[in-house]
Order: sequence, then C-alpha cells, then structure tokens
Amino acid sequence: MKDLLGYCGLDCKKCDAYIATVNDDQTLREKTATLWAKLNNAPILAEHINCEGCKNDGKKTIYCDSMCLIRKCAIKEGVSTCGECSNFEVCQKIRPLLESNPEAMENLKRRDM
Repeated sequence: MKDLLGYCGLDCKKCDAYIATVNDDQTLREKTATLWAKLNNAPILAEHINCEGCKNDGKKTIYCDSMCLIRKCAIKEGVSTCGECSNFEVCQKIRPLLESNPEAMENLKRRDM
C-alpha cells in the first residue's frame, strides 16, 4: 500500500475526504463539505470532497491539489515529508498546521528518525 502520510504529517487515512472517497460515502462528503465550507468561509461542495491522498496519483481535493503551499514546497524540495527538511519546525508555511495538529508534528518527527 502506498504511503498515506501527507507531506505535512497529517495521516490521510484519517481525513474525511479520503475516507469518503475510498468508501464512496456521499453522506460523509456532504457533511465534510458543510464543515469545511464553514471553517474556511469558502464555497466547498460535496463534489469537491474526493481525495486519494496528497502523495498518491489520483483524485485530490482542490485545496490539496493546487492550493496547499506545504505540498507545493515539499514537491519542489524533493522531500517525502516536511520532517526531512532541516527548517520544518520553524517553517511559516507549516507552523499553523502543526500548532493545531500535534499529531502531525509527532508523525514528522517519527519519520525523520
């Protein structure tokens, strides 16, 4: 099975967009779209909730595919996760995510060892 740890350290297997996609769960897509639209003050619709992991070929949410600065940077730097970058703990692109998701920081540190 392909690696499902995102560049940022988030576990794609725990993401509602990934879960909805692999299970073809329209109810979860709708619930996730409603929540994400509210959290991001953006017009996110159920049809936008399709993702097979940010490092895998295949479907991705619009954000993960083309807007995520963390993903763009990791691809440019040629790292499999931000944990491989010597500046990741002070990086301003990833800092907000790590502050709100301590599990992502733990995943990145674990992967870096």
